[in-house]
Amino acid sequence: MNAEKPLLDQVAVVTGASRGIGRAIAVDFARAGADIVVSARTTEAAPADLPGTIDETARLVEAEGRRALAVACDVSKEDQVAALAEKTLAAFGRCDVLVNNAGISSPAPFQATPLKRWDLVMNVNLRGPVMCMQAFLPSMTERQSGAIINVSSMLAEAVYPGMVSYSVSKIALEKLTVYTGMELKEHGIAVNALRIELMIASEGWLYRNPGADLSRWEKPEAASEASLWMATQPREWTGNVVTIGDVREKLAGR
Repeated sequence: MNAEKPLLDQVAVVTGASRGIGRAIAVDFARAGADIVVSARTTEAAPADLPGTIDETARLVEAEGRRALAVACDVSKEDQVAALAEKTLAAFGRCDVLVNNAGISSPAPFQATPLKRWDLVMNVNLRGPVMCMQAFLPSMTERQSGAIINVSSMLAEAVYPGMVSYSVSKIALEKLTVYTGMELKEHGIAVNALRIELMIASEGWLYRNPGADLSRWEKPEAASEASLWMATQPREWTGNVVTIGDVREKLAGR
């Protein structure tokens, strides 16, 4: 492994990469030597209210001297996930690292949550990673190598008013990680989850909370640093759920 470029010439697919944690992961992985497939719904041709697009993230990747492919994808749509995998393999021939970062929340008390909103959260936060994994696993299995990082949250365990659908989706994602990590180990594929236990001030959060006190908040790079460490571990290290704090302790002890 190249110490300065631990992901040199690898290909990473990052969902939810138009802003925030996903963008930070894409840029840090590029800095570590990877070519990046930048995926999310928001493009310059189809902007959202929040700042950030996959086109902007792709340019940041290219500024690090790596190739970038921006692919618009709603991970709750099976045909779009299939197209994401097809375009990735057509452009790069493989996917070495898949980061399932795309996610949404729909805060509301359980009894006030319409089934339609519940399904949307599950489709993006749980079914989306399932479909992405199934789309890329054939090529990873063929090569007997790959790493999958599922981005989870402290709300997988913590209880917070109005966050029941999000919390359920994340604890299910972690259980998915443990099971698939066990099943795919024999194929040289590692599956691990990053449980983000810190408060991250992403562009979206800052947009909604201008002038907020950020003294207790971390930047998205806290999550990308942990993700990079996870992506560079031996493939035998699999089926784990770790926090940013866990990774920082490991980095401090290296």
